[in-house]
Amino acid sequence: MDWASLIGLALALGGVLLGQLLEGGHLGSLIQPTAFVVVVTGTLGAVLLQSNMQSFLRGVDMVRWIFSPPPDNSLEIARDIGLWSQTARRDGFLRLESHMDAANDPFTVKGLRMIIDGVSAEKLREILDVDITMFETRERQAVKIWESAGGYAPTVGILGAVLGLIHVMENLAEPAKLGGGIAVAFVATIYGVGLANLVLLPIGNKLKAIVSREVNKREMLADVFCGIATGDNSHIIEERVAGYLR
Repeated sequence: MDWASLIGLALALGGVLLGQLLEGGHLGSLIQPTAFVVVVTGTLGAVLLQSNMQSFLRGVDMVRWIFSPPPDNSLEIARDIGLWSQTARRDGFLRLESHMDAANDPFTVKGLRMIIDGVSAEKLREILDVDITMFETRERQAVKIWESAGGYAPTVGILGAVLGLIHVMENLAEPAKLGGGIAVAFVATIYGVGLANLVLLPIGNKLKAIVSREVNKREMLADVFCGIATGDNSHIIEERVAGYLR
């Protein structure tokens, strides 16, 4: 559990609600189903319009990382790398097969298999770079739905405000209906701006950081595989790994 995310979300939303109470307002005045429908469905529709379904579903699935991010197993990988490099220099590339069978990460399995198969370091790097690029592109496109939603929500909130004001203007002769229209107008803006800056954009930024960490891990592994393929000394490989972990 990422407690920083949980505490941050509670502080962000709690601060707004507490401010409303301190000003003498009522929490019920912030509950406007019409404004909620306009902002949420409008933002969702805009995001779906710009994204393909695969990226959208991946982005929705990634939101669980906000509270339960993938474990950072860099130190464990560094220990495995030490074993790989020592085994390759001492016993030859074929001995890496047992390490390949024990690996759970497809990227690691692919790299070790190519070393065992005798693929040159240049060709190995070329193939792994393609994998890294495609992984990064796919993940960043998924994360982008949250950034895009954060950009659209305030504008859709303004649209909801304009709709509320239109409703007000249509009922100027009926004062009893004016309050509801004005409430929708202002609350829609609050929903749009608040949702974007307190939820959507922070989610997008946190997911980008997680993706960058995963890409960095793959870059480290690609460098290591190339070093093993060229027969680099284990100490050189360890120094290279240490540079990624600083």
